[in-house]
Amino acid sequence: MAARRGMEIEPPPGGLELEFEILLSGNALEFLVELVSNFQQEVDTILAQRSARKAHLDLSGELPGFSDDTAHIRNDPTWRVRPAPARLRRRHVDIGDLAPCDTERFMRALRSPAQGIQVDFDDGNCPTYYNQIKGIYNVYRAVRNQFHDTPPVSKAPVLMLRPRAWNMVEHNMMVNGKEVPGPLFDFGLLMFHNGKLLFENNSGPFFYLSKVESYLEARLWSKIFLWTEQRLGLPPGSTKATVLIENILATFEMEEILYELREHSAGLNCGIWDYSASFVNKFGHRAAFLLPDRSKYVNMEKRFLRSYMDLLVQTCHRRGALATGGMAALLLPREKDGALYRSVLAAVTRSKLLEINAGVDGFMVYDLDLVEPMQRLFQMRSRGENQLLELREDVAVTPADLLSVPAGGVTLYGLKYNVAVGVLFIEAWLQGRGHFFYKGQVEDSATAEISRSQVWQWIRHLVTLEDDGRAVTRALVRSLTTEVLAELEDERRGHTPSN
Repeated sequence: MAARRGMEIEPPPGGLELEFEILLSGNALEFLVELVSNFQQEVDTILAQRSARKAHLDLSGELPGFSDDTAHIRNDPTWRVRPAPARLRRRHVDIGDLAPCDTERFMRALRSPAQGIQVDFDDGNCPTYYNQIKGIYNVYRAVRNQFHDTPPVSKAPVLMLRPRAWNMVEHNMMVNGKEVPGPLFDFGLLMFHNGKLLFENNSGPFFYLSKVESYLEARLWSKIFLWTEQRLGLPPGSTKATVLIENILATFEMEEILYELREHSAGLNCGIWDYSASFVNKFGHRAAFLLPDRSKYVNMEKRFLRSYMDLLVQTCHRRGALATGGMAALLLPREKDGALYRSVLAAVTRSKLLEINAGVDGFMVYDLDLVEPMQRLFQMRSRGENQLLELREDVAVTPADLLSVPAGGVTLYGLKYNVAVGVLFIEAWLQGRGHFFYKGQVEDSATAEISRSQVWQWIRHLVTLEDDGRAVTRALVRSLTTEVLAELEDERRGHTPSN
């Protein structure tokens, strides 16, 4: 372990000595130490505030709502976010969950007709030391057009860089005796090496911000952006960020989040599984918030999710910000002439049409073969670069809408599916992969979290299965886990899926 000026860092991962030397140069380390030293205490504060807020909800039994303390921001019709740069105004289809350590997939995405790439160091990525260094170095190469047969960064799909969330830690670097916050490690190296080049090419720097729970966290990101821009000689406001609204508490603060980032905002994004899991995380002990089988009863047409998407679009467009939808996880079969191919394409089309009709300005797909059909769908069903003029004045969402848990029970299929996703995610994680494929779709840490959360909640409330009336207990889950493991092993003997 190397140590200097209050900093310790582990030696490079095996096989990445050159990449490590380029990325973790003396100047880069000096920048990282300054960044972490300036903001470590504030990161600790927001994590403590999260814990305190959760404890208050548990002890008081209260429910979240729109705060009176920030009503003046919501009620002021005059403010807007700074207009989006040209390259962000037309992003109908992005590629999602792209772990940049996967060099081959990253290169394919750079060559694709997608308008953007979610360069994911979070949900779709397993943050081993190797993967972080490899992924950040691959971004370094892409920005400098060092990959064979890929367009320059000014012509390639725009890079939407997604650092880890606040709760993640970089264990391989310490500053002032503490392990470094994962998002500061990722953001710092990405900005230090690429910020100016991306700006000079009118292609960034652009970010996704994961797992933001309050406007105070958005305020912290704004401070980090301003400090970094000054330190690197970039114009104030040149960094842009899309905040992923993945938590029920953040839904009640969307206007405040935009306000805090109004000089740096690239809009808000809505998804489904992290957001749904946040219900269990925040209210899981309460029987009134028992979330039913996600495979049967939870989708974007349900009141709580539809209201969340409608409010997000209305909030963004009222303030001149872009609103983007979630990622289609389904994978198209290789056989294009079959009924299954048509069925999968129809399912993705239906879900994305719902988002287009809600007014989103773009969304994501995982499968690169879905990019062009979804672009055609967007162009047929909308006009212009985006849908910012769709102000959704018909929307009047209440706290009751946002907190309405869908009706429904639990099926044996849904329980086994959640168990299988949990098991397969642990296997993938231990192998250094942040996502995997199961039953025709991609699964990542977001779906693993909703799967784990639902199994816990169903045991906690002794839910009975619709199929046969059995109670969901720890013993039943253990038995089903053994059964699922055997079934997965049988499937692998007969067929090994390609990643």
